Amino acid sequence: MLDLDWTSLFSFTVSPVELFVRGTLTYFFLFCMFRFVVRRDIGALGISDLLVLVIIADASQNAMAGGYKSILDGFFLIGVIIGWSYAFNYLSFRFLLFRRFVLPMPLCIVKDGVRQEKNLKRELISDEELAEMLREHEIEDIAEVKRAYLEPDGQVTIIRKRKPTTPKKPTERRAGP
Repeated sequence: MLDLDWTSLFSFTVSPVELFVRGTLTYFFLFCMFRFVVRRDIGALGISDLLVLVIIADASQNAMAGGYKSILDGFFLIGVIIGWSYAFNYLSFRFLLFRRFVLPMPLCIVKDGVRQEKNLKRELISDEELAEMLREHEIEDIAEVKRAYLEPDGQVTIIRKRKPTTPKKPTERRAGP
């Protein structure tokens, strides 16, 4: 511990501008991949949450394992990534137009009991996967579905058709004793 080079440990070995550019480009590339390509595979985590976790894990690993020459390089890169995540969250909260870019609209995959083939094909959802999604919502027949949406976080929301209500037969009143 005494022969540790504290100066090199806490000084930049890579230009902060280069780290900023690398972190920014990596964030935007992965954001676009998650936003436009792997929508349904994300699960319960939001795009931004998953992206930050993956990149921070890698950046932290590089800083800890010596991929960078100093801890400060890793800390700065992690700060850039968290900064972009915060900026995206803030901008999507404040501005509807930005929110529409950052968060995809729910995608209709079943409409009035009919599979929406174009959307299912686009998301690579097979018949078996759709049937599984319906079963998870205790639906045996697709005809029971008014709408089914693939949500931005990869979850499926299902709205059932209302069953027609049959009018109740009037109860007969008996003449009392």
